[in-house]
Amino acid sequence: MVHFIGAGPGAADLITIRGARFLRESDVVIYAGSLIHPSVLDMAKPGCIRYNSAEMNLDEIITVIRQAESRNQTTARLHSGDPCLYGAIREQTDLLNQLGIAWDDTPGVSSFCGAAAALGLEYTLPGISQSVIITRLPGRTSVPERENTRELARHGASMVIFLSAGMMRQVQTELLESGGYAANTPAAIVYKATWPEERVIRCTIGTLADAGEAASISRTALILIGDFLSDAPNYQNSELYGGKKIKLY
Repeated sequence: MVHFIGAGPGAADLITIRGARFLRESDVVIYAGSLIHPSVLDMAKPGCIRYNSAEMNLDEIITVIRQAESRNQTTARLHSGDPCLYGAIREQTDLLNQLGIAWDDTPGVSSFCGAAAALGLEYTLPGISQSVIITRLPGRTSVPERENTRELARHGASMVIFLSAGMMRQVQTELLESGGYAANTPAAIVYKATWPEERVIRCTIGTLADAGEAASISRTALILIGDFLSDAPNYQNSELYGGKKIKLY
């Protein structure tokens, strides 16, 4: 059995109860390198065999799993955040299906949730934005042309950009040329959300690249864009609590 587990954004106590249980029960742990905080790995069963997937290709990962299966051992495939976002799990699960190896998927807290928590904000404010666009710039993995940053930014919605901290000047250019945002649109860089070394840099789209360079941030960070980041957004109250009087004592 293979358990795909979302380890959460970093802090050990943000892994789910189910994920922590599967991790403690597994004989083999394949983890996503430095993206997994060491304190999460400390939950693993004493004596389990650990593999750093950052040093492995797909064939090597599947070989380790097949060897574990041949020994009737359970494997924990530990991904950062939630595996459904940039986790590259489909290519693994398709091969496991072909091999007849059972697997399940335990969701985790994504880093985009951790970033919002670090800021104490919500992405969806009535009258400001009711949509969140999660995307990335092309790197080793391409992005469909219809989903390039410039096209998506034209919506002017709240945006979270993954895996692009090393390309902030390009991000800035794409956003400004989209027509969806102005140079003074609020932005934020959240470095290692929920980790002890978490940092939040507030800026605007027009100062994004300079802010990233000044903070020496070029990896392991999310870029957040949108008016939800404003200190005084002109939002509407939701209808969730409509008609209810608020009494302050």
